[in-house]
This record gives sequence, C-alpha cells and structure tokens, in this order.
Amino acid sequence: MAHAVKELFPDAKAAIGPATDEGFYYDFDRAAPFTSEDLEKIEKKMKEIIKKNNPFVRKVLSKADAVELFNRMGETYKVEIINEITDDTVSIYEEGGFVDLCRGPHLSKTGRVKAFKLLSVAGAYWRGDEKNKMLQRIYGTAYQTKEELKAYLDFLEEVKKRDHRKLGKELELFSVSDDIGPGLILWHPNGSVIRRTIEDFWRNEHVKSDYQILYSPHIARLHMWEKSGHWDFYRDNMYSPMEIDEIAYELKPMNCPFHIDVYKSRLRSYRELPVRYAELGTVYRYERSGVLHGLMRVRGFTQDDAHIFCREDQIEAEVQNILDFTVFILKTFGFDSYDIYLSTRPEKYVGSDENWERATNALRTALERNGLAYQVDPGEGVFYGPKIDIKIKDSLNRSWQCSTIQVDFNLPERFDATYRGSDGKEHRPIMVHRALMGSLERFFGVLIEHYSGIFPLWLAPVQVAFLTISEKHEEYARKIYLDFKKYGIRAKLNTENEKIGYKIREATMRKIPYLVIIGDKEVSEDKITVRKRNGENIGPFGVGEFMEILKEEIDSKRQASQ
Repeated sequence: MAHAVKELFPDAKAAIGPATDEGFYYDFDRAAPFTSEDLEKIEKKMKEIIKKNNPFVRKVLSKADAVELFNRMGETYKVEIINEITDDTVSIYEEGGFVDLCRGPHLSKTGRVKAFKLLSVAGAYWRGDEKNKMLQRIYGTAYQTKEELKAYLDFLEEVKKRDHRKLGKELELFSVSDDIGPGLILWHPNGSVIRRTIEDFWRNEHVKSDYQILYSPHIARLHMWEKSGHWDFYRDNMYSPMEIDEIAYELKPMNCPFHIDVYKSRLRSYRELPVRYAELGTVYRYERSGVLHGLMRVRGFTQDDAHIFCREDQIEAEVQNILDFTVFILKTFGFDSYDIYLSTRPEKYVGSDENWERATNALRTALERNGLAYQVDPGEGVFYGPKIDIKIKDSLNRSWQCSTIQVDFNLPERFDATYRGSDGKEHRPIMVHRALMGSLERFFGVLIEHYSGIFPLWLAPVQVAFLTISEKHEEYARKIYLDFKKYGIRAKLNTENEKIGYKIREATMRKIPYLVIIGDKEVSEDKITVRKRNGENIGPFGVGEFMEILKEEIDSKRQASQ
C-alpha cells in the first residue's frame, strides 16, 4: 500500500505502517486529504504491484547510512524513527524499487498477497500526541482467500449496523453536545430508563451480597491525590487543579480515597472485617480528544466501584466471592463468554516487592481454586497492585474490558488505615478494589451493540406499546395502558390519527418488545391482541393474564425476547 501511495502521490511522506489484529494501517503526511476515489486508485495500483510478483529483499544498514538514505528520499519521519533506535544497525526492505524501513519479516513476494481491501481514512496525530502534526491514516485488511475477506467485510457491515452511536441517536438513548464538551454524556429519557434499571439491579444485588452503599463528592483537595499517589502516577489523566479558598482542589479520577476515609471514620475491629463498600461514583479523567469514542471512551463516567477492607487471611475468599459475583452479573446481562487475565507488576510501582508477590499469589490462587482459565499479562498491573481483568465477549465475539479485581497493600499504608486485631494491637487491612461492569457508560455502549438495540424485556425503555386502530378505541386502550403503568410495566400509548400499519412500523423501528393492537374485536371481547417486535402474533390474552406473562419475563431477566 505504501508503495502504491508513493507512486500515485509522490508528495506524501510515509510515517509508520504496522500490522494490527484486524489488518493494517499506514500514516501519511500529505497536504490534500485522501478521498474514497483515491482509495480506489490505490487499490488498483496495489493489484498491479501484486501482479508483478516482486520479491521482498531485506538489507541491513548502519544507522548513519539509513539516515542518509531516508534523508535523500525526503522521508523525515523515518529519519526521526531511526535516530531513536538504540541498535547500531537497522533493516530495510526493497520491493520493485520501493524502499521502506521495517523490522520484518515479510512474505517472499508481492504475489503472495491474495485478498485485501482498503477500508477507510482517518486523522491520526504523529506519535499519538495532539501537539504533533495531524497525519492521514489509511486502514486496510488482508486475508488468504476472497471468502475470508468477504466474511470479514460482512462482519464490518454488521458492526456498522450495531454502532452504539448510530443506535443511540435512532433510539434516543444518549447524545454528546459541543456546547457541553466532548466526552461528556447526556442521558436521554430512554437511556436513563435503562440506566436506572441497571443501577437498581446493581444496588439490590450488592445489598444482598453484604455491601454497604456509599456516596462521595466529585472533588477533593489536591493534597489527598498527592497522598494517594494518583498525582504522581496518574497526573496526565487528571484535570488541572482549581482553587477554592486559596486551596487547590481536583476533580476525582477515582473513588478509592473517599472510601478509605469512610473506613477510617472510626476504630475497626478484626471481627468486623471484611468491610465492603460500593458506590456508583462519577469520576473525571482527561482523555485525548483523538481517542474519544461515543460511550466507549469518555471524560466523565460512573464506575460501579467497590472497595473491600479485609485481613490478609481473607483475601482469597473475598476474591473468590467477587469472581462468583462478577460471573453472575455478566450472565444476567447476557455475557456467557469471557477471557481472564492476571496482570502483574508494572515498570513503575509503589510498595514492596514482597507485598506485590503476596498480592499476585492471592489472585492466582483464587483463579485456580475456582477452576478459571487465565492468561498472565506481564507488567499490566496498576501502580499500587496486581489485578485480574475480565474481558467479555459480545454477540459478535468482540472483547471488551469491563470487570477488574485489584489487591492493594499500598493505599492502606499511605492513609494509615488500621484495625484492632485479636491480640489488641493495630494491624493494616488489605484493600481490594473491584468493578463488575466498569464504567456504566462503556457498559451501556457494549450492551447496545451486543443486543443491536433489541434489549431484553427487563431492560427495554418501553416494554409494551398500545396501538389503537381508530379513535373509537382510545378509551378502552387508555384504561388498559394505565392499568399496565400501575402494575409497574413501562408502557406507551399511541392514539395518533395514523394507519395501524404505520403505528406498527414505527413501534417496531423503536424495537419495542410487545405491541398491543386495540380494535373492535378487542373492545367487544375485553381482550388484547399482541404482536412481538419480530412480527409474530400471539394471544389473544386477557389483560391480567398478559400482565402476569410480562411480569414473569421481566423478573426472570430472560435474554430470549425478540
């Protein structure tokens, strides 16, 4: 692709072009933007290069010779990369007169490329830094057969249909406003209904599991974030401090220091432990504008956060309980498949190596005793402790990071949190950080795409739509509609002067699970005719009978309703 671009657009400077899990991309510095017509031309030129079956030839140059070569070619980005390489030599590849800096390896010849497609163009800052120049990134993918390529392109079409930003607008779930600011979500009534349903379920299950619910402020003195270590290790993701009464305050990026403060509000006994605090706490993190993406990457979000203070001998049992709780929550929302990762000590960390080893072993033991398969993710722990990450698989088999469990010896030390042991002496508790869904915003975005907006009945913002055939059926329909509302079922009444076919089509587009059609027959027989959103007609039912059917489906949280 880079060869084709350079032949067609000699003024374009090549930056980087790595392979990715989904294909590849290449960044170019070019004054004029690439168009869809340009992509077609590039694809055509690529096919010509493939047809020539040019061999890929690897050469090793000294750094000085490589700098001279790419300076002569005017490829300043390559020169910058070479100057940062610590080795004395670098490798280049040649093919049909085109030269590129690359570690390799490559296929033997261009003719080995069988099936490819250029997908899109997007902006990308050089080095991912918004202070640098904006480049143009061409995305593509390649497969060994045309059949595999077609399957992937069909998958991408399905992804587009399920895009939570598209469905969020169509179903009036959420929006982002330029006036308010990027990465800050406005929850619309329909989205708010789903959020409230999720939150109510979350709170009820936590109370059943012996958690205590907390609420904490959105800001705190900068001193606290310095004390916790967040200011040293997390400053780039925090907003600039504000001054109140000549004291620096900071928007909270985490909830944990607040929970420690609640724990420390009185002396604790070993008999009380574990103490489990949970909060749906809204936090704020500075994300670069280039990575913001609908609900998936935002600047203000609500974590389903919890912190458990326990004795060291309780860690494994608590982690096992959390794993069971996580699996229950994820299954309730329709996620049965997931990958588990054990993330170990990063390059920059706090606390003793001994504590890190103890915490890591506790997590590993809990996973193995639960019979859960996991992979080790070296160096991906947080600065204060190792963690377990659970990545759920959606209906398209895509992975999403949601659940996390982190063991922390550090913060109790920094905040001098203690409990009185059976020996009458002060001891340090262990702190377990945990989130089941992660960010509510991100989890909601995943749910939208997982279900393609076709939410199961218990989550649907409108569960039943009452549609009248004519004006004379309005009184009967309204009475039933109000009965359903009193029964706790989310209902909508449409008595507009429109044809019934239009009303059915509109309700179906809104993905409402059940449509109740009210006409002469229903009024005369004191019954209702019910149509599922997939077009299947069921019933007729008595009003009370159908209420009970709905209530049972809602209470069971079944995933099958379409």
